Amino acid sequence: MTSQSHLPLRPLWLCRACAAPWPCASARLTLLTDYRNDRITLSIYLAARLYDAVEDLYRLDPQNVPKPAALHDRFLGWAAPRTPRR
Repeated sequence: MTSQSHLPLRPLWLCRACAAPWPCASARLTLLTDYRNDRITLSIYLAARLYDAVEDLYRLDPQNVPKPAALHDRFLGWAAPRTPRR
């Protein structure tokens, strides 16, 4: 999983190390490295974290939960393969 320093601080979903929205750039690089041979499992892991984040953020402030598209980009969009499949 991610390095110990760049884990999410729940329920805020900020990085414990740099306070950026999690997954921060460092966590993303670590995740891509850790799951380089298994992108499907990475996507499942990130989808589960997205589900947790939506629940936590809604509980904190139901009026100000980020829009679904923004949460998708933050948790899943960056991890999609960039090269077309053959």
